[in-house]
Amino acid sequence: MLGRSGTRFLSTAAKLAGLVGGGTLGYVVIEGMAPFDALYMTVITLSTVGYDEVQPLSVEGRIFTVLLILGAAGVALYLLAQMARTLVETNVRALLTGKRMQKQIDQLSNHVIVCGFGRFGRIVAEELLANDIPVVVVEADAGREPELGRLGAPYLVGSAARDEVLHDAGVERARAILIGTGSDPDNVFITLSARQLNPAIRIHTRAETEEAIKRLRHAGADQVVSAYQLGGQRMVSAILRPAVVDVLDIARPRVGPEVDLEEVRVEEGSPLAGKSVQEIEALAERLRVVAVKHGGDQAIELAPEVHHGVRGGDHLVVIGERASLATLARRAAAS
Repeated sequence: MLGRSGTRFLSTAAKLAGLVGGGTLGYVVIEGMAPFDALYMTVITLSTVGYDEVQPLSVEGRIFTVLLILGAAGVALYLLAQMARTLVETNVRALLTGKRMQKQIDQLSNHVIVCGFGRFGRIVAEELLANDIPVVVVEADAGREPELGRLGAPYLVGSAARDEVLHDAGVERARAILIGTGSDPDNVFITLSARQLNPAIRIHTRAETEEAIKRLRHAGADQVVSAYQLGGQRMVSAILRPAVVDVLDIARPRVGPEVDLEEVRVEEGSPLAGKSVQEIEALAERLRVVAVKHGGDQAIELAPEVHHGVRGGDHLVVIGERASLATLARRAAAS
């Protein structure tokens, strides 16, 4: 379906075609010209190029030529007016869209910024949104704006390598940033900028080469992912340990059976604080705590003892039915 700009273009084209057709017919009827000569006369009249006439014109032919020129001038003025109107509407629409997006972003906190909306960034953004995680996408290519609009998340068109763009994306309030542009140098630069603007933010980034992996880690990235490396390792695991891969697929949220592997943070003041692993597992059916991480920097403890105590601020890695996991997540919140 055509938009308003397309409808206006077709309307202008139809008027111009009508002038050419009417002018050709008029010269044939009034001056008795051959159809091709009449078309030629019409074109040089409408274009005002000033070439010699095909034949001397009668009074009626000159009056018709004057009317044809006036009609052409009217179409030209109409076309210029529509171009100006379209330009103004486009700029106003872009300005209003930008302000609306910025207002949405300014209201976010604890969100995730996704830099780069290629295949990698799109998958990450869609998965985060599917898990109800607020997302802001930053993309340098304005040509991808229609795709960004369909995503349903606020976005910014601009280079994430610019501090002001990261600031507009709310980097100071974000919980994490995913840097997934196709340029390793850009990813390193954005990592440095994000770490400087928010020292506490979690930085996840992609890399194409081994050198880039080293540089990104030195720049302050918390996690560096090489898609080719991970893909190759998973392919080998699927060949050597297919059952293990099937179990690991549970870690992909909302994929496969009604079982997930989730991370739950026990907040300070939560009813779960002070309980043992055994007590927590008894809160819901088919629920198992597979790991506990005390605080943010301590090592993770796998397969904790049933009498292991859980404190506020701990992170639990839990496997179970989705309904049970949802119940546990609600109870892990501060009362």
